[in-house]
Amino acid sequence: MTDRDESTAAEGAVTATRDGGILRLTIDRPDRRNSLSHTMIRDMVTILTDAATDDSLRAVGITGAGGNFCTGADWVATNTSGQRPRTGDLVRRIPHGAHRLIELVTTLHLPVVCTVRGWAVGLGCNLALAADFTVASAEATFWEPFIARGFTPDSGASWLLPRLAGVARAKRMVLLGEQVSGTDAAAWGLIDSAVAEVDLDSAADALLHRLAAGPTIAIGLAKQSLARAANQTLTEAMDAELASLELACRTADFKEGLAAFRERRTPDFQGR
Repeated sequence: MTDRDESTAAEGAVTATRDGGILRLTIDRPDRRNSLSHTMIRDMVTILTDAATDDSLRAVGITGAGGNFCTGADWVATNTSGQRPRTGDLVRRIPHGAHRLIELVTTLHLPVVCTVRGWAVGLGCNLALAADFTVASAEATFWEPFIARGFTPDSGASWLLPRLAGVARAKRMVLLGEQVSGTDAAAWGLIDSAVAEVDLDSAADALLHRLAAGPTIAIGLAKQSLARAANQTLTEAMDAELASLELACRTADFKEGLAAFRERRTPDFQGR
């Protein structure tokens, strides 16, 4: 292995593969429990940015290689150079890295499904919470360790947790650093579902294929409406729904949906 290959292996990688209309991303750094290097975060941002304008895609799946999903940003590597970061380094860098990654997952007009086994920590936890659907092993562990490490949350934890699980549970996870099992995460509404480890991949794949077979444009517009409605009045939300409805009614999938209803058959949506 060359020095360049060794450096790449140490940095980890994010692999992207196509499965028909499904884009599958794998966080591939199992020797570090899939902690994310700066390069890996940057690559995920690039991949998802490109996916946003790829009309052939219908859904996105994100998982981790090996026995864990993702243990967050690699703070150990970041702080082992012996050099003190420049003042304002985090303020300049994180909005274009970890924060941009969470924004893309929540605003992408494609459904995003995360498959979580093992640890989902920090940025990895928030990535799973930001997805449209997360299916986890019942034995998975969700953890926000920021306070335990002496600093404050980032990557959307303060926004995602109280909205999904309520303020009291958010405080237990953030201020006390309590770890939450996959079973409890599902019961709290943090994620979509928790299943036995043996059923995890098949459950996530079934959900991905179901979403990929849906009316892609309508799904994207509905996802956008749900995200915006949290900060809107009822009237504002209904006005936004009208705008989305107008767009959805102009799609080929809308016409197919009506035809299938009239003919009493399952619609064959093409994502157009």
